[in-house]
Amino acid sequence: MKTLRVGLRCDAGARRGVGHLIRCLALGEEFLARDAHVTLLGSVADVDWAARQLANQGIPHHPGPDTPRELVAVAREHQLDVLVLDSYELDPACAGALGAAGIRTLAVVDGDTRGQDADLYLDQNLGASRHAAAHRLLAGTNYALLRREILDRRPAAPRPPTPTARPRVLAFFGGTDAFGAAPPLTRLLLATGQPLDLTVVVARDPIGAELATLRPAPQQTVRTVPPTDTLPNLIAAADLVVSAAGTSTWELCCLGAPAALVCVVDNQHDSYHRVVRAGVAAGLGELTELTASGPAGNSARTSAVRTLRKLLASAEHRAELAARAWAMVDGRGRARVADAVQALVAATAPAGQR
Repeated sequence: MKTLRVGLRCDAGARRGVGHLIRCLALGEEFLARDAHVTLLGSVADVDWAARQLANQGIPHHPGPDTPRELVAVAREHQLDVLVLDSYELDPACAGALGAAGIRTLAVVDGDTRGQDADLYLDQNLGASRHAAAHRLLAGTNYALLRREILDRRPAAPRPPTPTARPRVLAFFGGTDAFGAAPPLTRLLLATGQPLDLTVVVARDPIGAELATLRPAPQQTVRTVPPTDTLPNLIAAADLVVSAAGTSTWELCCLGAPAALVCVVDNQHDSYHRVVRAGVAAGLGELTELTASGPAGNSARTSAVRTLRKLLASAEHRAELAARAWAMVDGRGRARVADAVQALVAATAPAGQR
């Protein structure tokens, strides 16, 4: 049987963040475990942590063209059987051009296919809608793409309530914190007045400088750490995680972490509200509202502080969230996606290559 050759077309950077890369790497890990050849096509700029993740997997990295003609040429150069497209910026016509060239495609989307004509679509978000033909869509958290370092730390059962006088809190907002969420959310945590031991992942030096000006109350401590490969360990050790409502939501669910989420960008809006309505995580609101001036901003911050205070004070409330989160994502999503991709390629391959 011919070795499957898989391409991952995604980008990461200080403004783009690393979410697209991280979920592509999770799928790449699964294909590597199945003895496939995996290549990344894209830009990984100014994000050392993300570059290390890529290098650690031994996945070769090449520039990723943005036009249909150029992408088809590169896919042929690398003799790809299938190309995973995970981008909000890539020309939507690329999927159709690849298909016409005999290269199968999986488009990873977040609610909007952007007009792509892919062979398969993956929307791993809770409550993903049927925006493509049912036989072409992998929809919902059963297909969440998670890295091996997350899967290896998934607990066998949900966390029991664990009362503590000073909860350990972890705050992180993506690989780059592109929207500067760490300072305002740290201020809200400190404004609860509750005892806490807070660790904040600081993605950029200006954010660290701003956090250094904050003055915790008695029995409150704040320490900062750079983006780290040990993040899953920090999540597992935390009594509460405060994070953005991006792709890391599904990592938190798989690990059964009690979490409070903030919506930091418009494309997180629908998923954020679905997760909060399902009781999988507590909702702190929209970052734009939490940082607004005037009565509206004051009201949003008061509500968020009230939510955080309840979480810090109640181990039972944290455990309820953690149990629902743990049940939501079982960690087998990437295997299901890889199965579907392999079935697609096998069904369309010449008889002698199946």
